[in-house]
Amino acid sequence: MPRRSAIRFTGGLLAASLLACAPVSAQPGDPRVQRQSLYVPVRDGTRLAVNIYRPAAASSARHPTIFAFTPYRARYFKDGKIEETFNQKIFGFRELVQAGYAVVIADVRGKGASFGARRGFLDRTEAMDGHDLVQWVARQPWSDGKVGLTGCSYLGGTTMLIAGTRPPAVRAVFSAATDLDKYSFVRNGGITAQFNTRPDEPLSVDAASVPVDGDAGGALLRQAVAQHAANTPMARLWAQMPYRDSVSPLVGTRFWEEVGPYTHLPALRDPKVAWYFWSNWEDEPTEQMILAAENIPGKLIVGPGSHCEAPSQFDIAGEQRRFFDHYLRGTNNGIEREPRYTWWQENGASGTLVRSNRLPGAGVARLPLYLSGGLILASRPSRPATTPFRVRYDLNTDAYFAFWPAPLTGYGPAWTSPPLAAPAVMQGYPIARIRAAIDRADGILFAYVEDVAPDGKAKVISHGRLAASHRKLSAPPYRRLDLPYHSGLRRDVTPMVPGVPADLAFSLSPRAYTFAAGHRIRVTLTGADPRQRNLAELKTDPAPVIDVLAGGAGGSRVDLPFLAAPRWQPARTGGN
Repeated sequence: MPRRSAIRFTGGLLAASLLACAPVSAQPGDPRVQRQSLYVPVRDGTRLAVNIYRPAAASSARHPTIFAFTPYRARYFKDGKIEETFNQKIFGFRELVQAGYAVVIADVRGKGASFGARRGFLDRTEAMDGHDLVQWVARQPWSDGKVGLTGCSYLGGTTMLIAGTRPPAVRAVFSAATDLDKYSFVRNGGITAQFNTRPDEPLSVDAASVPVDGDAGGALLRQAVAQHAANTPMARLWAQMPYRDSVSPLVGTRFWEEVGPYTHLPALRDPKVAWYFWSNWEDEPTEQMILAAENIPGKLIVGPGSHCEAPSQFDIAGEQRRFFDHYLRGTNNGIEREPRYTWWQENGASGTLVRSNRLPGAGVARLPLYLSGGLILASRPSRPATTPFRVRYDLNTDAYFAFWPAPLTGYGPAWTSPPLAAPAVMQGYPIARIRAAIDRADGILFAYVEDVAPDGKAKVISHGRLAASHRKLSAPPYRRLDLPYHSGLRRDVTPMVPGVPADLAFSLSPRAYTFAAGHRIRVTLTGADPRQRNLAELKTDPAPVIDVLAGGAGGSRVDLPFLAAPRWQPARTGGN
């Protein structure tokens, strides 16, 4: 591991006098914002790159401060121009500064322009780094001592981690598209099959960072990036921990528990800290954000769209500012008196903004749709039938960021309902209850609920997955609504008996969605998904055969949270 540069400092962090020595400049194109950047050492002397944005017209004033912590480089060169996290619209940072806030954006250890080596993905080292920087911010002459945290995706994860260390300065947290339980998110159902497991970036990415002020020749940046060569490889970190209680050979801890925010729930429930969660329906972390709101008192808003995509249906940056205005400035804007939860109820190209004091889906009864013979999705079970299929691995895995799956038509059996006679409103988490046999000791099952238009065009509405060996149901260590929980602990993982059926129950991603009249509901099952980046390693010859048992009292079904029972058009064949 590269030797850390020695810095002598007092009290664990560099004194505020260093800030006074750093150059200050107006933000290009906006003279109302002044920017400066510098290195700030944390408790072990590692220097982290910190960017500070303040109102230019009030340089001597004290401001409430918004802090963000990023692995994606706060400032970097792209096509000869400087790109900045500060300018990303979803965070509304520029508007916050113009409204009198200070904004501080720092590169995490081992990334961007920061020194050090990255030990792990959102680990305790990073959490304590964030704690140190937040407390440093609170002591600066331009800070009023009150700090809010914000971020989406990885940046959202840093808000959960930092808050879990209980920095006294933190008063409000706006956390988006991240997780409460990292094992149940990254290895949902015991399977890695999502964007977190992408390959690590080369050092050239960090080398394109903008040096901090005063490092005009980039000598310090080059020294910092050289230390990044010792970063823990993230993809290998995930791959080497198949169980929740696995001890990582790379970092030496039960890492899933170290980085799971649920293990710090007492700190996250600190009554002095206000919370606001945000995610969108076509984004995998949404199921985790709803569970976070179930476990941490606060507000939640769910919009339409994809990962960290600002909805056009409401002003997410403005909502965040209202939140910070109230909890950091004491503005009496009524946000604390409004219903706690808000979500977009989708209805075709339009929809409705629902405000409620219950979480989406809470209290909504699920209605079973049965996988019947003849590949019919029916409201009543049919006579017993078995549908066998062989897993296909010839999937298109070219998408680097597959935030939401596309229909896998033809890659597994699909059960389709008759057309709907009237709109059917779904709200909450579906649950798949599949009875299946596999011709070997383990296999993977993916389930997709799809909306099929009259012209045959389909889209995935909800999806989930489970490795058959992880099928045992356990009591969760945190509130999970009424959803099945698979511990992932080594002792609970049980091989299948080849050819012997077993029950596989698992939740699918939540949705507030309206199926239109004339559309059909389809449930597709596969044994592989393009988001599995290790399909080449998993592929066997011959591929597994999965027998799906349908019909009868214990046959396979998917329970959907409909506000009212669907009504079907008269079926031409089969029976509903």
